[in-house]
Amino acid sequence: MEPRWRRGEDAVRYQLFLLPPGAEQGEAALPRCAERVLARLAPLLVSYLWQREPFRLRARPARDGVPAHIGGVTEFGDNIEDEWFIVYLLQQITKEFPELVARVDDNDGEFLLIEAADFLPKWLNPENSANRVFFHRGELCIIPQSKTCGEEPDSSPTIPQVLALLSAHSEEFLAAKTIRTAVYKRISGYPDKIKASLHQAHCFLPAGIVGVLKERPSLVAAAVEAFYLRDPIDLRACHPFKIFPPDTRVMSCVTFTKCLYAQLMQQKFVPDRRSGYILPSPSHHQYKAHELGMKLAHGFEILCSKCSKVSPDSKSPVSNDPLWDGFLNSLKKNNYFKGELEGSVKYLERLRMAENYFQQSAIKPEGSVAMSPGEEILTLLQKTSYNLKELEEAAASLPSEDDDRWLEISEDDLDQILNEASAKCESIHPSHEEAQNYDLGAVAESMKAFVSKVSAHDGAEIPWSTDEAHVTFDVESFTNALDRILGADSEELDSDDLDEEEEFKFLDSDEDLNTEAHGEEQKALPNEIMGSLRSYMNEMDRELAHTNVGKSFTTQKKMVSSAKAAVSQGPDSDLEDDSGAEDGDTTIPVDVDMNLVTNLLESYSAQAGLSGPASNILQSMGVHLPNNMDHVRTSSGTEE
Repeated sequence: MEPRWRRGEDAVRYQLFLLPPGAEQGEAALPRCAERVLARLAPLLVSYLWQREPFRLRARPARDGVPAHIGGVTEFGDNIEDEWFIVYLLQQITKEFPELVARVDDNDGEFLLIEAADFLPKWLNPENSANRVFFHRGELCIIPQSKTCGEEPDSSPTIPQVLALLSAHSEEFLAAKTIRTAVYKRISGYPDKIKASLHQAHCFLPAGIVGVLKERPSLVAAAVEAFYLRDPIDLRACHPFKIFPPDTRVMSCVTFTKCLYAQLMQQKFVPDRRSGYILPSPSHHQYKAHELGMKLAHGFEILCSKCSKVSPDSKSPVSNDPLWDGFLNSLKKNNYFKGELEGSVKYLERLRMAENYFQQSAIKPEGSVAMSPGEEILTLLQKTSYNLKELEEAAASLPSEDDDRWLEISEDDLDQILNEASAKCESIHPSHEEAQNYDLGAVAESMKAFVSKVSAHDGAEIPWSTDEAHVTFDVESFTNALDRILGADSEELDSDDLDEEEEFKFLDSDEDLNTEAHGEEQKALPNEIMGSLRSYMNEMDRELAHTNVGKSFTTQKKMVSSAKAAVSQGPDSDLEDDSGAEDGDTTIPVDVDMNLVTNLLESYSAQAGLSGPASNILQSMGVHLPNNMDHVRTSSGTEE
């Protein structure tokens, strides 16, 4: 079994394996395979803003039963969309490269199964789900339990076993359509969703930061996080600003993700007077730009304060990397430069983005240490020169910033969210029209099946169908166990469950079963005690006969009388018969099924369409009742 990996809470791990498994040239081919994959993904990733860490691939040797593969771990921080974007990337990789099989998990385990939890088979649980979910040829595959020979009920297959199965019969392991639909819906919308997740805003920034972001736009994420997670020690570096003084500020347009922009906007922060950053009045038309620039400048200053001077090695260009030439050739083959002439402005711009992407995502030796964001900023400041006058002229023709009303949820937006959630429930449970075909007899039978179940240590089992074989409940063994816990001389006996003669026979049988184990302590109760108990119960029945308690239950006599009343021609005689019967006979058996169904329906109706115990129990047993349409309220509040 593969050892469980450990990383920060908000991290996702991905692995790509070559098929067929066990090929001698497989491990040697991994670097070249990773290079081709990264080149194919370059158009999607060169301009993508990651919340914390980028998608990266490294060749990993065989270890602890896991074959050699390429993969990585990405911390996505507060932006869960980064994790699902990686899922989309893995799907596309396996579609473009059929010889690759991908698996992905995070600290919650197989989170793809969590997304499709409403549609999973009953045998699949967190204990045996590891190494069962893969992407192959762009489709989601699940390895069933029956395909792994000698497997224990709560065990998982090994990765070599799974690769052998997928290599031989991959079409047999396609996940159910409902499971695939749930997962594919979560990653639908890409790659168009990448652009929709960005937000452009005007920021009043020091010129040095404007130059850095022009060369490396992705550093805005590290700066936002540094400000977002600041502490008093971090803020000491901003008293005063040494790297980015406020007197060089110019207006610029910065691209954020919506998550980063929200983090920056929603924090209230007043700068220290010693920092030199003074905000205009909140009524000023550029107040938001000044506030955003001030917060972002604090983030950049904090990053630089956490690193020492730049080492000479950090200044080495990407062209010195032996993998760069092959990567660049792959980009050209994939038409990354869109026909731009080599040396043109647009060509150089895309080349610079490709270099940044290669430095972040290209495979590197396992022991290599990447530069910190602060080191990158200081390196770029040494290499980049800027003209303050030119930046001020460029500020006069900035593109318009995006509307940020999406930060607020209106009533219409809330209604849309609720409707989408309701639509999801409708896809899982039957619609209102389908629920009309219900059977009250099924309600009673389902409840009987539920209370007769013998539950295991992990909770009650809900009977989804009344066609299941009934589980027997050994009443005598259960009562014996209670006697051993409570003691045989318990003075309080619950008479609710005693039913005349049968109850005392039940007690007698318990005594017989326990005679050998408990000796004289478990002998039958004396006759006088039994007689007094019976007389006590009879007296209680006679007292309740003069109250309305008995009338609250539906008896078999009432059902027969109501049926006769519906066809009778003489209402007076019916009333006399009913009253005489009720006064004369107090031992009419109660219709248990009818009382059960009546009480459930009353409880369901009292919920007024909201979630409650009755609807939750019935729905968990597969019984869906329609809404109560007996009383329909008009818009004025009256009942029709």
